[in-house]
Amino acid sequence: MTVMQMFRMDGQVAFVNGAGRGIGAASALALAEAGADVAIRARTLSQLEETAAGIRAFGRRALVLQAVEEDGDDTAALDRAVTELGGLHALVNVVGGAMPAPFMKGNDKKLNEAFDFNVTGPIRMCRAAVPHMLASGHGSIVNITTTMAHLVARGFSTYGMVKSALEHGTKLLAADLAPRIRVNSVAPGSIHTDSLEVIMRDPAIRQAIEDATPLRRLGVSDDIAAAVLYLCSPASAYMTGQSLHVDGGLRVPNFDMGLPDL
Repeated sequence: MTVMQMFRMDGQVAFVNGAGRGIGAASALALAEAGADVAIRARTLSQLEETAAGIRAFGRRALVLQAVEEDGDDTAALDRAVTELGGLHALVNVVGGAMPAPFMKGNDKKLNEAFDFNVTGPIRMCRAAVPHMLASGHGSIVNITTTMAHLVARGFSTYGMVKSALEHGTKLLAADLAPRIRVNSVAPGSIHTDSLEVIMRDPAIRQAIEDATPLRRLGVSDDIAAAVLYLCSPASAYMTGQSLHVDGGLRVPNFDMGLPDL
C-alpha cells in the first residue's frame, strides 16, 4: 500500500453526525471522495439532501437520516446505517456549538443545555457506535471540538468548558477502546461557516481575528474535512487519543468580540 492509498476508505462505511452544512457536509463529501459510503444525520432535511447529492456524485451510497428529538433516535440511526450500508467503520461527531456571551449572562439551564448538546450527545453516539465497530473489526471515532477548548478569551466560558470536556473525554475514550477502536479529535480555529457568519458581519471583528491568526486568514470547511479524513483513514492507523489543532497557528486569541463587560 502506498502512502496515498492509505487515505482511501474503499469498502468502509462512515457516519457523520451533523452533516447538513459546513464542516459536517465537507467531511461527509471528503469521506465519499475517498471511497466510503456515508450515512449523514442532521435536523434539516433539505440540507441533508444536498449533501447526499454530493456523496452520490462521487459514486458512493448516501443514507439520509433526519435527526429528531426522541429518546433512542441516536441508536436507531446508527442501527439503520449498519443495516442499510453493511457496517460501521468511522463515526464523525460534528454537532455542537454555543454563541459567545458574557459569563454573568449565563445560568445553570444554559450551561446544562450546552453540555448536553456538545458533550452528552456525541458521547452517546460513541457508545452506540462501539458494538457496530467491533462487529466490523475496527473503527475510528473523530469528535470535533474547538481551539477554545485549550485557549482563553473573553466570552467563551461556556463553549470552552464544554468542548474542553469533550476533548479530554476523547482521550479517555481512546484509552478505554484501544486497540480495536481509535478515538481522536479535531480542534478547529476560526472557520468561516454559516455559524460564524453572524460574527463575521462586523468587518472589525473579522480583521481582528485574522490579525490574531498567524496564517492571516479564516479557515474553510475543507481545512477541517482534510483532517477528519486523515483521522478516519488508515493513514492515521498509529494515532489515538490525539487532538489535531487546525487553527491557522492561533495561540493568543487577543481579539475583541465586542461583548460588554460581564
